Amino acid sequence: MRAAGAPAVLPGTIGSVRTAGRPRLEDRRRPGHTAREEVLDAAGELFTTRGYAATSTRRIAEAVGIRQASLYHYFRTKDDILEVLLSGTVTRPLSACAHLMRMTLRPAVRLHALTLLDSRQLWDGPWNLGILYLLPEVRTERFARFHRARDDLRNRYRELSRAVVADLPPPAPDVLTADPDDDVVFRLTETLPNLRADGLGSPDQPVRTADLALHALGWRGDWAQLRSVSRTAGADVAAAAERSDDRAG
Repeated sequence: MRAAGAPAVLPGTIGSVRTAGRPRLEDRRRPGHTAREEVLDAAGELFTTRGYAATSTRRIAEAVGIRQASLYHYFRTKDDILEVLLSGTVTRPLSACAHLMRMTLRPAVRLHALTLLDSRQLWDGPWNLGILYLLPEVRTERFARFHRARDDLRNRYRELSRAVVADLPPPAPDVLTADPDDDVVFRLTETLPNLRADGLGSPDQPVRTADLALHALGWRGDWAQLRSVSRTAGADVAAAAERSDDRAG
């Protein structure tokens, strides 16, 4: 029993000193440095395994180990959570593309590196977030900002594809190549979520996708060298992104 005159101990405090953050129902159980990141991880799992419509904010909060009211401290609605998950799948490759454009690289290397980075995040991420593009809810005006970013990424792919073709000698008359304006590379990359959902493909599917993208445009050269330079460029992009995250944190 508390002694008379002792200061009250409130939830979320140590003694009479209020601690940072919001009270949790239990210790951290999911990946993430913050509760917000944990919410996104839980939502990514539930949206892709149980379905978006079947997942409530209460269920997400339970998966994280926080109260539903605490979840609303980070996201006002379930749509807000979905928008952040979707946007992340396009803002990361857009940032990578901007970094690649500042590097001294041949067009084929830039496109291969971008396709590889984009494919890896769709293929190797903990949850198959790309499959959420197909949700009927995502087709509404509510997600217009995501669609604008996705269109921007599509245009970056198109511009890089044009640069690759412009850097190549004219193809032989009997060689069939893709038109860069047909968005073949962008569409190839976005097939990965469907392959992943169907249990198809292989662990090296991102590399195969990047190779196929260049091959479809008519690039013929030293594939081993292309992959090596592309991987080095991709590592530079990843390191720059990590430094940026550290500064933001």
